[in-house]
Amino acid sequence: MESERGEVKIDRWGSPVRTSSDACISAINSYYEQFSPVLVKKTQFLNYGRNRSVILEASVHDKDCVLGNILAAHFLYSSNSARASTHLESARARLERATVYERAVFEAVSSLFGSGRDDDVAFELHKKLLKQFPKDLVSLKRAQLLCFYIGRPDLSLALVEQVLPQNREESYVYGMLSFPLLELGRMSEASEAAKKGYEINPNDVWSQHNLCHVFQYECDFQEAVDFMKKCSSSWHCCSSFMYTHNWWHVAVCYLESSSAITKVLEIYDHNIWKELQKSDVAYLEVYLNALALLVRVYVRGPMDAFGERLKILADCVMDQSLWNLEWHFDILAVWALASTKREARAEDLLKTMKSRIRLLNSKKQLLMQRGILLAEVMFEYGRGNYDSAFRLLSPDFDSKEYKMIGASDEQLDVFNEVWYCILLHTGQYNKAIEVLEKQVENRHGIPFLWRLLERGYSMAGRRQDAILAVKRASALEAAYS
Repeated sequence: MESERGEVKIDRWGSPVRTSSDACISAINSYYEQFSPVLVKKTQFLNYGRNRSVILEASVHDKDCVLGNILAAHFLYSSNSARASTHLESARARLERATVYERAVFEAVSSLFGSGRDDDVAFELHKKLLKQFPKDLVSLKRAQLLCFYIGRPDLSLALVEQVLPQNREESYVYGMLSFPLLELGRMSEASEAAKKGYEINPNDVWSQHNLCHVFQYECDFQEAVDFMKKCSSSWHCCSSFMYTHNWWHVAVCYLESSSAITKVLEIYDHNIWKELQKSDVAYLEVYLNALALLVRVYVRGPMDAFGERLKILADCVMDQSLWNLEWHFDILAVWALASTKREARAEDLLKTMKSRIRLLNSKKQLLMQRGILLAEVMFEYGRGNYDSAFRLLSPDFDSKEYKMIGASDEQLDVFNEVWYCILLHTGQYNKAIEVLEKQVENRHGIPFLWRLLERGYSMAGRRQDAILAVKRASALEAAYS
């Protein structure tokens, strides 16, 4: 019996935790949940709250608590590996007294540590944990993040469907259901799930975010902007990433209007860059969304107002302590450094990425070669070496095959746009027309694609088609203004 080895308390999910400290279990539950200013219960981890470091208090109140230590180790892993190892070993040393639940969490979380980790093993351990403890939505979220970083939304969906029957009253489970559906292109189901989460809790940021994805996919850019701005008052308790990422979505919508560049600039300055002034900011998270916005602007051309901002951002991402933590960040940082004449630093970052990949197991190395390839393409693109960039990529390039860099389809779209531009810059106008015509069949409401098509048609001497493409682009831009 678990109770024979010491006092057991019950956590937020109803799972048994070995501790005699009320303060310890309170810190663990605070890691899971917090109250918003409007007194709507939120799950901090699930809702991307700012105060995830509260988990460090658990081991202060009970240094022997296995759950407190292993969750602290996971929180610290990417930022302070030495402290993370201390908590990991503290948890390992006390496993014999742990509850069945704590041992399952320990096995699942510890499988995520180490550059040579086996992602298949980590996934199976999380799957096993969730079969036994299906109400543990934090472990579900952790497993879904694993799936995200290996580019497997199908596995992510299977996990949430596995636990859905036991969590139908939780708003957060519907956001977690919605996202893999988005990534699998099942938009109507994704929309339905996100709306369900939003109906249960209008302050569920993840459901809000996923609805925005749906609006953007359907080219309902004005509806996306209106919806997200209505929700924005609930974002102030979000992490640096989620706060700036939601505003990134709004700015990307504004980019579809040629007259709204001042609004994009305002969002960059006041809703992304200004986040750096906060005392609890996570710098990499802000820089990632800043990079993701500026590369979109760069591809479209109106860089006059953003040129100095890009140089300042490039100076910031030269900080090597930020490198090799996020593949998506590294790839965009390579572009930013190359495009601002900091080529030597961009090459240094590329070298560290290649060194990093050699530390991975053989299966992961093969997978992440695509990440290296994309970084090399963005290096050449940033330098204006379009012929070199063209030679690196397959004629059938599709950014959706690069999910393993840790980016959503919406975030990956910019790499397709880069590809279209490279084709046009290198005179491959017939190929550009082919891929762009296919794309506008699915996303006919994006004016930028029609502008690119006009360039392709003009290069091919198809004057009438070019005129029609310009008219289509202008009409869409006017509608979004």
